[in-house]
Amino acid sequence: MTNSRQFDAVLFDLDGTLIDTALDMVAILNAQLQDAGRSPIDYELARSNVSNGSAGLIYLGFPDVSSEEHEQLRCDYLNRYAAAVCVHSTLFPALADLLQKLEDAKIPWGIVTNKPARMTAPLLDALALSSRAACAISGDTIPQRKPDPAPMFLACDQTGVAPERTVYVGDSIRDIDAGRAAGMFTVAARYGYVTADDNPESWLADVIVNDPQELTTFLLKGVNLHAA
Repeated sequence: MTNSRQFDAVLFDLDGTLIDTALDMVAILNAQLQDAGRSPIDYELARSNVSNGSAGLIYLGFPDVSSEEHEQLRCDYLNRYAAAVCVHSTLFPALADLLQKLEDAKIPWGIVTNKPARMTAPLLDALALSSRAACAISGDTIPQRKPDPAPMFLACDQTGVAPERTVYVGDSIRDIDAGRAAGMFTVAARYGYVTADDNPESWLADVIVNDPQELTTFLLKGVNLHAA
């Protein structure tokens, strides 16, 4: 895989792309299931659904409840998660080095996620990333969410870099759809929370990477071209 494209900013989805949050998010779901007298969900199955957020996890764990009960469980999930947002969560391997090298090359990086701000902010704080990110656009920062491109344009306003000079990395089709709609170069992270039914090849991303090291290698080629 080669990278002949220069870029001036990198944006990441959060869960399953930049940060591995699955252990914490699945633990909350299984605690709810235990409290309800239900069997826990297999970790790998639940992990692949983390990109669907709290609503998707509740559907996975409680497929037979009413819409009203689902919303109650989702609110309970969010409250529990807000109190334990970064117990086991960490940057994916190799990405700490990537962020440092982007900063050394004066390439701004940021986050565009559908995760609510009340979870995004403390998670970034806990991992000492808040002051380093050029932007952190959450799912409720503005009314529109991915796959709408509006959050992507807001991120570009905050980084000061045009969409066509920006790379967006994500692990779901809505990430790639949002990046493409904004005119960004898109990278699909196959190592993220991809379900068995997902087909990243059909997302029309510019590039697909299989692991964080491959992502790091690809992006740093862009940094080197920019700096040359």
